[in-house]
Amino acid sequence: MTLGKLALLCACTLAPLAGHAQNDEFTKPWDDGNRAIVIDPYEGNDKLNWDEIAKDKRVVAIIHRATQGMETDAKYQERKTEALKRGYLWGSYHLGRPGDPIAQAKFYLDVTRPADTEVIALDIEGTSSHDMSLADAKAFIDYIARQTGRYPVFYTNHNTTRIITEQASGKATVFSKTPLWYARYLSTVTDFPKGVWTTYALWQFSSEQNCKQTGKCLYNVPGTDRYMDINVFYGSPEELKARWPFRSPTVEAQN
Repeated sequence: MTLGKLALLCACTLAPLAGHAQNDEFTKPWDDGNRAIVIDPYEGNDKLNWDEIAKDKRVVAIIHRATQGMETDAKYQERKTEALKRGYLWGSYHLGRPGDPIAQAKFYLDVTRPADTEVIALDIEGTSSHDMSLADAKAFIDYIARQTGRYPVFYTNHNTTRIITEQASGKATVFSKTPLWYARYLSTVTDFPKGVWTTYALWQFSSEQNCKQTGKCLYNVPGTDRYMDINVFYGSPEELKARWPFRSPTVEAQN
């Protein structure tokens, strides 16, 4: 997502696909040419050559940063228009910052005005003073759910996933209603913190953290910079199209 991110969607919404063990899900699934790939750009990703990207038939969806805090991503609208024209699945995310979470949620919805076919997501990159707090994240998620009738996808890193799971300790939590977008820049994960979630909806496995800085990209999408954030879906492009936009248990929308 942002160039400053550190190494850094719910058991009830996206259980592991039948017949596959967790080891398969967490052991270089992108090496399987049948697995779908999703990129998630933001305005800092200057290189986005659509004709080149189209050569990778595994890339069928794009989730673009729309807002952060109370600011709009300058590239969001033009890239959404181009992506939809080219037939990609579309989604957006809000990068949560300290401050009023309801004001941020309203701002995000006002900017994106998401269609029912679009992924909506909250990005919490960690638990530092630069990030939206987990308490505020809950308020943001609840508001989005009430307004849209569905829970957003929740993006975060391994450490925050572990903290949320430990804090829940078997108790009900709003996070369990969100599909997990898991950020972990490794080839293999053996310690996924099960509890709130049993697996991921998307796994962000490559970014500047393990590509631009080390020169060891786990996957390259043509037409993008080497530091493009790349995600894998544990299923085929057709299966991803069927699951998009990762609907969770719905709630009654409120005006």
